[in-house]
Amino acid sequence: MTAEPAESSAGPEVTRAEVTRAEVIARAREIAPRLRQRAPQAEEARCVPLATIDDYRQTGLIRMIQPKRYGGQEMGWDVLCEITEILAAACGSQAWIQRICTGHAQILATFPPEAQEDVWGNDHDVLISAAFDPVGRARAVDGGYIFSGRHGFSSGIDHCDWHICGGFVEEGDALDGPFFFLVPRRDIEIIDDWYTMALRGTGSKSFVVKDAFVPAHRTLDVRKARDGRGPGTVVNTAPVYRTPRGGITTTGFAALTVGMARGVLADWLDYTRPRKSRGIPIAAKESVQVLAAQASAEIEAAHLLYFSIICNAQRKLEAGESFSELELGTARRNVGFACKLALEAGTRLFNAAGGRALFEGQSMERQYRNLIGAASHHGVNWETLAASYGKIILASEDSP
Repeated sequence: MTAEPAESSAGPEVTRAEVTRAEVIARAREIAPRLRQRAPQAEEARCVPLATIDDYRQTGLIRMIQPKRYGGQEMGWDVLCEITEILAAACGSQAWIQRICTGHAQILATFPPEAQEDVWGNDHDVLISAAFDPVGRARAVDGGYIFSGRHGFSSGIDHCDWHICGGFVEEGDALDGPFFFLVPRRDIEIIDDWYTMALRGTGSKSFVVKDAFVPAHRTLDVRKARDGRGPGTVVNTAPVYRTPRGGITTTGFAALTVGMARGVLADWLDYTRPRKSRGIPIAAKESVQVLAAQASAEIEAAHLLYFSIICNAQRKLEAGESFSELELGTARRNVGFACKLALEAGTRLFNAAGGRALFEGQSMERQYRNLIGAASHHGVNWETLAASYGKIILASEDSP
């Protein structure tokens, strides 16, 4: 099933009042029950419902990092993580799209200003999908590039009108890059291949671009994007646009994973409180009580591990400071371990739920599958991130 993009409720002439962190958190808590109610619909359709996209637009939760000159709030990545956790506890798939599309607005804000105007000039509510793996290939022509590629895992693509593609520029036998190439929906073909065991509602389908002309201003050097030095930061000067990609921004995936683990815990508690085995209340068993304490402590520890990183990073960005290799490595380490802890807590809970928890259609079963999917993202792989951190500290004479 393919969803049509929702019609925008606001154009460039609309001025949106600034909101506070407390206000956006309250809005997230208000719509979270609706996401939980729509979770089966999202899973069946393999796409986030239009009603949820409309909720995100009406509350501003999908524009919270967008530049103010295009109807956004320019909030920090730390606030995004708080919102993401709340929504992910209700439905991991629908929260995934809020986190992803909001993050893509941050990336677009670092593109040249002309590219931002192409996307948001006539409609502040336009959404952007992305496929960052640099599998595409481009060749230089007058005024830009001819770009082609087959791209996968483009979350929320059914609701998006612009798409960021990763790729290299061919220079003879050599490759220059990687770069991000920004293309409109008319230049892509969506491939309906998102049949998965987890995160079904994200609709993370593949797409193909074939010989599309991409003006030079719709490209971004990935190396500059990673360092928070994209050309758009000249006009968009809020700290969030200088956030380094990688260790700092992957806290958003930790927020999703921890939020889903919170959802599993909430469902497990609701399921376990009235449960009996051979007439004996399960909740009265000391072992079950210890399990509840351990899982909840692991989830809270996971939250503190990654959230301390993004809060400290936000303070450094606001002070105009840069990040050392050790700081970025520590951020990656904490994100990976937070996701590992969250998955372990969710697995412990699900394994203790008994055979009835295995039946499809229950919230706990769906959230646990989504948790597995979130913790499987390559950006939060514990072994890879642990090795990266270990290499840094073993090569340095300074104590971490």
